[in-house]
Amino acid sequence: MKVLLWGAFCLLLTGPLYAQDTTRRVAPTAADSLLTALVDSSATTQPLLPQRMVFTQRAFWGEKGLLRRTGLAPLTTESRRRELTLRRTMLVGHQALGFVTLAGFIAQGILGANLYQAEGARYTRLRNAHEALGTAVNISYATTALLSLTAPPPLIGGRRRGFSSIKLHKYLAIVHLTGMIATNMLARQIRHNYELKPYHRAAAYTTFGAFAAAMIVIKF
Repeated sequence: MKVLLWGAFCLLLTGPLYAQDTTRRVAPTAADSLLTALVDSSATTQPLLPQRMVFTQRAFWGEKGLLRRTGLAPLTTESRRRELTLRRTMLVGHQALGFVTLAGFIAQGILGANLYQAEGARYTRLRNAHEALGTAVNISYATTALLSLTAPPPLIGGRRRGFSSIKLHKYLAIVHLTGMIATNMLARQIRHNYELKPYHRAAAYTTFGAFAAAMIVIKF
């Protein structure tokens, strides 16, 4: 009888302990909270590309661009880091080659001014030099433009609102691109119609002025 009473007493003492061990909840630690935050942040995927891109950037670097489809540049966080490094390199090259093109414009202006006053063999020599330099300037100008137009897109939210030197640089680019096209078209027609020389010269000066201004605003 005493044995039964003693066993019942021990059961009453230990029973609540076992019940407490099975139902007790441990308070979350700092590590658990950090893990939960990481899981939540990974579940909410952030876009890797800006919504607004130049059409050439979208063709190459867009979500369905050529480099994405071919697998050469998968759209991942690590890939975007490499693309931003490439973007910086291409824009530095764009700026450096822009100054080379600007020097070519100046040389073209000097040759063109002398060409209008030359005659005979000197005219032929200056014309050949003017045309050869014109080809070189066209190549450097096109390369300068392509380095900017085909560079990977910037970071999301990196665009500034309102007027800025970058936007002025782009507006001037439209002007000197239009002038460059007009200059080349008029240059081809001058041989058949010498009355177009003043328009050719005006288009060339406009192109040079807009291009020089675009280089100045982006530099300073």
